[in-house]
Amino acid sequence: MDVILLERVEKLGAIGDVVTVKDGFARNFLLPRKKALRANEANKKVFEANRARIEADNANRRAEAEVESKTFENASVTLIRQASNVGQLYGSVAVRDLVDALVADGHKVNKSQIVLDRPIKAIGLYDVRVALHPEVAVTVKVNVARSPEEAEMQA
Repeated sequence: MDVILLERVEKLGAIGDVVTVKDGFARNFLLPRKKALRANEANKKVFEANRARIEADNANRRAEAEVESKTFENASVTLIRQASNVGQLYGSVAVRDLVDALVADGHKVNKSQIVLDRPIKAIGLYDVRVALHPEVAVTVKVNVARSPEEAEMQA
C-alpha cells in the first residue's frame, strides 16, 4: 500500500514522502496513529494544500523537544531491585519502571517515548534511548543494583 507520511518515521522516511509499506503496517499502525495518509489523488491534494502547516507544526514540536532534551543532559536513574548472587534480577525492569523513575526525577515522559529493545534482566549500567520527537532522542543512564551502596560502586 502506498502512503504519504505526515511525520518522520524511523527507517521509513520523512514528511511528505510517498512510501510503499505492507498493508497491515499501514492499517494497524500508520493510519490509526495519524502518521500517514493513503496515497490517492484526493489525499495528495489535501496534503499539498496543508504541507506548510504540517511542516510548521513539526518544526514547533521539534523545537520544544530540543528545549526539553536540555533537561536530560547527564540524566541518570538508579533502580534498586532484588537479585540473585550472580546478578540475575527476580523479575525485570520494564518501560513502566523507567517512566516512573524519570517522572519522579521531574522529567516529562510517557511510555511511548522510551525505546527499550528488551527488558533489563540483570544488574548493571544500561543506556536507554528516550525519543522526545521522531528527530530528537536523548540517552539516559540506568543503574540497576541490589542496594544504594552497590549502585554507588557501579557508578
